[in-house]
Amino acid sequence: MLDQKLRAAILALHEKGRSNRAIARALKVSRETVKEVIASGSMEVPLLVRPQLADAWREEILAQHDACGGNLVRVHEELAKKGAQLSYPALTAFCRHNGIGYEAPKPSGRYDFAPGEEMQHDTSPHWPKIGGVKRRAQTASLVLCFSRMLFFQLYPCFTRFECKVFLTEAFEYFGGLAGRCMIDNTHVVVLKGSGSTMVPVPEMVAFGERYSFQFKAHEIGDANRSARVEGPFNFIENNFLAGREFRDWRHANQEARTWCDEKNAAFSRSLHSSRRELFAAEKPHLKPLPIWVPEVYVLHHRIVDAEGYVNMRANRYSVPYVLIGRQLEVRETKERVEVFDGARMVAAHERVIDGRDVRVTAPQHRPPRGQGRPKEAPPPEEESLLRAEPSLAAYVAALKKRASGRGTLALRRLLKLLRDYPRTPFLAAVRQAEQYGLYDLDRLERMVLKEIAHEYFVLPVDHDDQEGGDE
Repeated sequence: MLDQKLRAAILALHEKGRSNRAIARALKVSRETVKEVIASGSMEVPLLVRPQLADAWREEILAQHDACGGNLVRVHEELAKKGAQLSYPALTAFCRHNGIGYEAPKPSGRYDFAPGEEMQHDTSPHWPKIGGVKRRAQTASLVLCFSRMLFFQLYPCFTRFECKVFLTEAFEYFGGLAGRCMIDNTHVVVLKGSGSTMVPVPEMVAFGERYSFQFKAHEIGDANRSARVEGPFNFIENNFLAGREFRDWRHANQEARTWCDEKNAAFSRSLHSSRRELFAAEKPHLKPLPIWVPEVYVLHHRIVDAEGYVNMRANRYSVPYVLIGRQLEVRETKERVEVFDGARMVAAHERVIDGRDVRVTAPQHRPPRGQGRPKEAPPPEEESLLRAEPSLAAYVAALKKRASGRGTLALRRLLKLLRDYPRTPFLAAVRQAEQYGLYDLDRLERMVLKEIAHEYFVLPVDHDDQEGGDE
């Protein structure tokens, strides 16, 4: 079939008065072809319509397509049962040409980014071999859109804690960050909405404010918008993970960082340069890191159990045995578990990343072998009472024997009475209570009030009333 250029040449030569024979000889086509083009009078190539075997089954194909939910394999099976002599490729070609269950692909878009304008973050599941076993991992990746600088790490799970840990390490790896971070509507960051109406969770908003950047989400289904970070996942799976084994998660992430160094420095044919060279032009436009970056941690509150451990994520970490029964603050960082008693750190352990029912014990947290449990120190309330009034020692000792537990609540109540009431009537009431073996503090308080009433609340005599009474 002649193309549009040859048809146009035939018509042009015909208008110049050339004979059909001369036109055919010049263009090396048959005279019949020249006659057909001149008769049509158009340079447009006519559509070639060929009958298809599936034309006779069109209505049946449409009906089965709806009944089978668009599964052409099932449609072909049903047509074969009805006697259609139609191959599966012929069926798929017919459906494709006639738009049955088929939508023509749309051209992909192109996005250009200025240096330091945007970075893209996403995660993808992979199956690396860790400790000799294939494990499901979430691969978190961050890419600078202008230079394509890549950084990724592997995690057994990916929550907001891991997200903040990863982004902090990525920013430190790049030595800066872009002003906008594009995400794919992940629930780790998104509170509600999607795309342009996405609202991040307050925790991640605060994290972005610390580094002066904002989270943005692309519209659902617009995968091309995050193509900078989507593309390297296939490269990671088929290059970094292919044939590699790792001792543990820390080893895997160390190797990932080394691999990023190598690939960022390698020449890229698609970029006509290396990522490192493009990054040199982008780095002056990145937002600088804060002068101080606090370590990312998750805060827990735990009570030390009877064995001297705090429980966190199905694992147990030891603390000094003298803190048994106390409520402590536990900070979980990427590498460590730190235990605080108030503002003082009392224990620190390497965090167990992949394990359950693991006990981490520091030898200094256990009592010396053969020594047994030392005598407990007196409560601070007892020390305060005896420091303020040493004469209360016998009454305090007897009160502790009769109180439940260590007697802390009773001692605290007695200390309050000492501080609230005058010292002389209070001590007189205590001596009387000790003499008769009275250790009910409510009754002791009534005795104190009775002493105070005699000494401090005596009403003066009104002489006018007294004279009126005599009359």
